[in-house]
Amino acid sequence: MSVQEQSSEESGGASAEEPAPAGAHPRSLAEDLRARDDSSLSALLRARPDLITPVPTDLTQLATRAGTRASVIRALERLDRFALQTAEALAVAPEPAPYGTLQDLLAGDAGDPVVVEALPRAVAVLREQALVWGSDDRLRLVRTARELLAPSPQHPSPTGLGPTVAEATAGMSPGRIQELLTAAGLPTTHDAVSATESLTALFTDRARMSALLDSAPPDSIEVLSRLVWGPPYGQVTADPAPRLRWLLDRGLLLPTAPGTVVLPREVALHLRAGRAHRKTEPLPPPVEPTSVHRPQVVDSTAAGQAYTALATVEELLKDWDEGGPSVLRAGGLSVRDLKRTAVALDVPEPVAAFWVELAYAAGLLATDGEADERYAATPAYDEWLELPAAERWARLATAWLSATRTAGVVGGRDTKERTLAALGPGLDRSAAPEVRHRVLSLLAALPEGGSTSPDAVVARLHWERALRGAASTDDLRSRIARWTLTEAESLGITGRGALSAHGRALLGAPPGAPAPAPASASAPAAGAVAGAGAGPGDKLPVHHHRPLHHHPAPAPEPRSPAETASAAALAGRLLAPLLPEPLDHVLLQADLTAVAPGPLRRPLADVLDVLADVESKGGATVYRFTPGSVRRALDAGRSASDLQAFLAAHSRTPVPQPLAYLIDDVARRHGHLRIGAASAYVRCDDDAVLNEIIADKRSQGLRLRRLAPTVLAAQADPATLLEGLRAMGFAPAAESAEGDVLITRAHAHRTPPRTAPEPVPDGPPSPDTTLLGAAIRAIRAGDLASTTPRKPAAPGAAGSGPSGGGRNGPLPRTTPAETLATMQAAVLTGGTLWIGYVNAEGAASQRVIAPVRVEGGFVTAYDHTADEVRTYPLHRVTGVAELADEQA
Repeated sequence: MSVQEQSSEESGGASAEEPAPAGAHPRSLAEDLRARDDSSLSALLRARPDLITPVPTDLTQLATRAGTRASVIRALERLDRFALQTAEALAVAPEPAPYGTLQDLLAGDAGDPVVVEALPRAVAVLREQALVWGSDDRLRLVRTARELLAPSPQHPSPTGLGPTVAEATAGMSPGRIQELLTAAGLPTTHDAVSATESLTALFTDRARMSALLDSAPPDSIEVLSRLVWGPPYGQVTADPAPRLRWLLDRGLLLPTAPGTVVLPREVALHLRAGRAHRKTEPLPPPVEPTSVHRPQVVDSTAAGQAYTALATVEELLKDWDEGGPSVLRAGGLSVRDLKRTAVALDVPEPVAAFWVELAYAAGLLATDGEADERYAATPAYDEWLELPAAERWARLATAWLSATRTAGVVGGRDTKERTLAALGPGLDRSAAPEVRHRVLSLLAALPEGGSTSPDAVVARLHWERALRGAASTDDLRSRIARWTLTEAESLGITGRGALSAHGRALLGAPPGAPAPAPASASAPAAGAVAGAGAGPGDKLPVHHHRPLHHHPAPAPEPRSPAETASAAALAGRLLAPLLPEPLDHVLLQADLTAVAPGPLRRPLADVLDVLADVESKGGATVYRFTPGSVRRALDAGRSASDLQAFLAAHSRTPVPQPLAYLIDDVARRHGHLRIGAASAYVRCDDDAVLNEIIADKRSQGLRLRRLAPTVLAAQADPATLLEGLRAMGFAPAAESAEGDVLITRAHAHRTPPRTAPEPVPDGPPSPDTTLLGAAIRAIRAGDLASTTPRKPAAPGAAGSGPSGGGRNGPLPRTTPAETLATMQAAVLTGGTLWIGYVNAEGAASQRVIAPVRVEGGFVTAYDHTADEVRTYPLHRVTGVAELADEQA
């Protein structure tokens, strides 16, 4: 439905409507909004930020925008289950519906006390979001929402109800309707309208309807029981069975099309005992702790995971230090490269995709932009490495919390059935940040150290966003919630499924704050869960109690960058004491290994990464020294004496003799052979070594020939020759054209400066308090300009036609002399004027101003529309009109 097609009852039609008298029922949504205070309008614009983009000119335009299809669908998607059920009940209720009728539809004839207690909140939510308007005795659902939620053959209602008797008999002949009355034991009437009303009255009268159904054959009641909860439509043959004929004759089933019948809404409601829904859910599913651990155990476990997360990201980017995998033509990592990365990190491929995406979201990884484009670390990675461990973790956790890129969808298919690749396009899911915040907030509401099941979290999210999750138990929000629980554990935000102290700080919750008080006075305090006198184990007895929140949590205020940075800094300070201190020593062992009993300081770790190979990781890292690793250190410019001194300085044990022998042996042979560029050559002072090389069958592929007693020439290039001789067990060294030994250090490859990917917003951002205040002032001022009565123009004056003096006719038109005289008079009397104004872009608008000064072709005035003092060129004022005396 277009904006122009909205009914005048909702938008107020032309804004020329007179304001409703005080105490009268609002006649439109615009009038309803006009009666609200600023705090109520702020709540509306905060809940539906799309209404403020751009800022409406007045309340009539705001009401019209609030009734557009896209905006209403967005608002319905953000309702909790009970608020949505309330809107669905209103969609099947008579319009306008008294509050009592709505309550009967939700609470049923028995009057469920829990529903009765929860209903005022649900109605208040719908009112706040401008989906419902009117007083309690005349509740109206906005027309677009009614069209979306009301039952129809093409779009069945979630209530399972069908059309009313009046709707189902709209095309029925008057004679047939009279036959229905007679069969039902009712007197005939003079017209079809009164006949329909008589039949409706019968079906809505509990006593008479019960008597009618008591006389029905059991088989007919069984037919009704099949249709009562929906779908209400059924198929019949041209010659219905007696059980169907009995129902058709009395209007308990009504034909809608050849071969199709429907159960009227009034009949279904009687059979349901007045309930619009089979299961009304006024309260959210409880999120209760399944186990409670000691907070110290949770924090230490989370800290261990945080350390592992830092080590994993460092290992990933160190592996790509000289340039990572190539970028696919369509963007992203190939499946093969992701598998290689998973093997290098010793994790499954989905976990490897998570770490790769996390480094990318934190701005530590990007494409280098070269012709042969590859992934590499960014300059920000080097800055990140210099930070303390806790600050590095806080940066990763903050990036994860706000990122819309979702690693869990890697390997899935997009809308064009293309595989989604890690680091590729199509991974943004705008709902991810909100779901992550909400999942962690639910954990924060548990008793300190409490963990819960993923199913309980998913069920709660389904209740809080009913429309989005109604189609499937495996919808996107549910999957993101499960991924969030896994990823938070991997990052060290949670430990053993419970939120850690630094995780709470990251959310902005005070560390150690108790869980929110339960809504019911009968619910035990959160502190009662951790019973006194617990033993030394980490698990404590769990007391099952009512949910900690009976009402959905309001949407959090958007945090400013400063608030986010402050929360991250606090989380880092809480985590820092729990992380192991970096060590400056290792334990050298006689089996050519070194054991690092904890994390190593960076200079020591960097040298060991070159001098030895990592054999195993965990609480303690084991490095193994091999001839190849020692040669790697020598190639990097280290001498044997340097290596011996370094190990002696950083080992708590003496350097074992086998390790000293290994270093000296490799160093003695290192550089004995020299390789340079002829195509390539080998030179050695010991011709016996050259004879050994030529005699070795493995050298045949190098096509060597002797040029001199100490020189061999090769057809291969120097790099191939170097690798070939190393594979034969020699330790050659490359040399320059001047004959100097080349030092081969690994050169880190970095991208140009890159910014982290921007999250994709889930609709317009929630406005802050400053913007809301300015927007409401502008809307109210514009509403004043559009609704304040004006004095009628003098007969014969410009703009004095049928609509010339009206509030919403054409802009006022007066001559320049009349405009100037009226302005000057208003300055002397302090009057308020209505003007038409055309800005420099040619856009026309109407304004209410109080002139202060007129001089030099300009008027300075207080503009009620903008709520500020402005100066306008008089030549851009189309005309001026005075306001009515009682409004001036």
